[in-house]
Amino acid sequence: MNNTRSLLLLTGLCFPMISHAEDASLLCHSQNQLNTWSPLKNIQFGSMDIKSDNVELLGTQSAEFSGDVDINSAKFNIRATSALIDKQLGLFNATGPISYQDVISKISSTGLNADLSSSQINLLGAQYQLTQQQARGGAELLSINKNEFILNNGSFTTCPVDNEFWSIEADQIILSQEEGWGETYGMTLKVLDTPVLYLPYFTYPISDKRQSGFLIPSFGPSSKYGFEIEAPFYWNIAENVDATITPRYMANQGVQLKTKVRYLTEKHQGSIGIEYLNEDKSEPELNERYLFNWQQVTNFNDDWRASIDVTNVSDDNYLTDLESDFANKTDTQLYRTGLLTHFGDMWQTDIKVQNFEVLGDHLASYSAMPQITFNQIQAFNWNDIQFTLNGELSHFQNTDLMITEASRLHIEPKARYNYQEFGWSFLSELSLLQTNYQQNGNFEGTDIEKSVSRTLPKLRLHTQLNLERKTPWLVENGYQVLEPQIQYLYVPKKDQSNIGLYDTTKLQDDFFGLFRDKRFSGVDRIAAANQITFGATTRIFGEKNNELFSLSAGQTFYLSDSAKPSEQELDEQKTYNSLFAGEAMLHWHRRWYLGAGIQYDVEGKELVQSHMTLDYKGDNNQLIQLNHRFANDVSDNRIEQMGAFTSIPIADNWQFIASYQRDLEHNRSVEILSGLQYESCCWAIQFTGHRQIETDLNQSDSEFGQQDAVFNSGFRLNFVFKGLGGKSNYDAKKLLQQGIFGYRRPYFINN
Repeated sequence: MNNTRSLLLLTGLCFPMISHAEDASLLCHSQNQLNTWSPLKNIQFGSMDIKSDNVELLGTQSAEFSGDVDINSAKFNIRATSALIDKQLGLFNATGPISYQDVISKISSTGLNADLSSSQINLLGAQYQLTQQQARGGAELLSINKNEFILNNGSFTTCPVDNEFWSIEADQIILSQEEGWGETYGMTLKVLDTPVLYLPYFTYPISDKRQSGFLIPSFGPSSKYGFEIEAPFYWNIAENVDATITPRYMANQGVQLKTKVRYLTEKHQGSIGIEYLNEDKSEPELNERYLFNWQQVTNFNDDWRASIDVTNVSDDNYLTDLESDFANKTDTQLYRTGLLTHFGDMWQTDIKVQNFEVLGDHLASYSAMPQITFNQIQAFNWNDIQFTLNGELSHFQNTDLMITEASRLHIEPKARYNYQEFGWSFLSELSLLQTNYQQNGNFEGTDIEKSVSRTLPKLRLHTQLNLERKTPWLVENGYQVLEPQIQYLYVPKKDQSNIGLYDTTKLQDDFFGLFRDKRFSGVDRIAAANQITFGATTRIFGEKNNELFSLSAGQTFYLSDSAKPSEQELDEQKTYNSLFAGEAMLHWHRRWYLGAGIQYDVEGKELVQSHMTLDYKGDNNQLIQLNHRFANDVSDNRIEQMGAFTSIPIADNWQFIASYQRDLEHNRSVEILSGLQYESCCWAIQFTGHRQIETDLNQSDSEFGQQDAVFNSGFRLNFVFKGLGGKSNYDAKKLLQQGIFGYRRPYFINN
């Protein structure tokens, strides 16, 4: 036997057959000879093993099999009532009922014919089921050609047989396993067996592979936009480049075009986003409105990395008026940053250019053009003392401010001794802060000086104990950890009113902030310090090392009046002279979580900030959260808000979500969101309604809360047919995150 010809042994006769594959063979036998004939093992690719009750040779060119015909190959299995093989014509026919199965499908049909030379199989009156994804349907004629199904007068759905909510019927459907997409010609979408949509051509994914085509639209009315609809189109430009182009129709504003292009190369990955509205009918005094966003990360090699993050808008109220996929409507400033980083064995160097676009009626901030920072990551060691040198060289510009430009050189050598044992640790740091400024502008009549040199030492001493004991009386097989700590910080007082403010702001005054070695970001203001901070953290762990409870509390005590914070330090921002801060967490049950925090001015007997969140998470996306937040001074405004989130399964496949946020300071609701979601195995629907307060960023902070509130009300409908490229937001938590005050687990609360 050679590679192109094999012998068919049937009841002692030799029957030569030529296969469509050069190395293929055709092997057959009848059931009445099974006692003397052993089925061949390790059937070669393209070969067939045919078993039947009866076989009849029709000359030397064909054979007919009948009675429980079972055909096996490396690619498929066919069961039929009868089958006929014609070597001369290269045809294979079978009559039914027929059962066909391969690695991707199961098909039942009334008849089958195949062209052995082209490897094409045709099934008549077929009902199919794809085994690698949930999909099924039927066709008058189903053709299989390699990994491609062609359905003539066929149907497709992902719904089960007993609950077919939707299906598509088309003159022709092409399902390509290799491409991972389906194509339809003359398609009709049916819902509950009722035609609802006709499309001459339509594509949809049947796997995770990408292909160009329209995605499922979303729509809904609101008091702000009127009727709104988005119809995204996905463009698979290349293997490493794609784009999503989304026309957005808003009855009250007009037609907006949103485009996002993503790209990925060996060294670069990033995206470019453009949102464009030629004319806003609701804002006739404005011209075109747009947003531009560019994000990119480049890894040149192991030592060099670059990143770009740029967002630009046409006007301050763009985000609050039109919303965006690239920024949050509550953002008050947009970043424009370019960063080049070098990672050395001893030094890390960052070269950054940065500009902020401040939204609203506020003075623009300074641009850093450039800012070069260097940090020594590998310290010099001498007698267990570590020596490091960090610093920066920055140039700031803003032609609209009193100081139009300034250069700053900051050098900070530090000696550090750190001793650590299992039960305790001690850290001492001695730094020398040397900063030089060159400032230009019209600052006559002020304390600002053109040239400034400032030298300040800084001493920090910090020690901590780590105590542990078993607590069987409280938690079975549990234990408690107690971590008391104390810090002394000293920086001499120095008048810095002759220096402008370029990139400096006050840091957060929470428990962890008590043990920082500075009060401000940046180096334009170095706060005086002669203070001791006491604090402690206690934690209780269960038998599985899970944290059940934690409590942290601390307070700073100033040893001299000159070291107490002053409102003149940083643009008249409010300061507190004896701050107590605490954080607490209680996780007594796997479903319940309580988080809380407080900052209190002991000397002024004034609550500075507080937050508390009670969270319950049950099965089936069941969720309840209550929260309260208070801040005594946020941009000269007092804020007190309380809110609630809930997600409740109300029936099989049905989920109800709701959130409510109230401004207690002005006694008004800020946001109301509610929604209903249904999800089955083959379709889903979401209906959400909202009422949100609108923000005008052109008003000053002093006007905040004094104006009559304007609300945007509306609802949105998302309807998804699973298997046609749509994705519904099945996670109720994600749906709740869509609001202004999005739901967050208390683990991640950031005040």
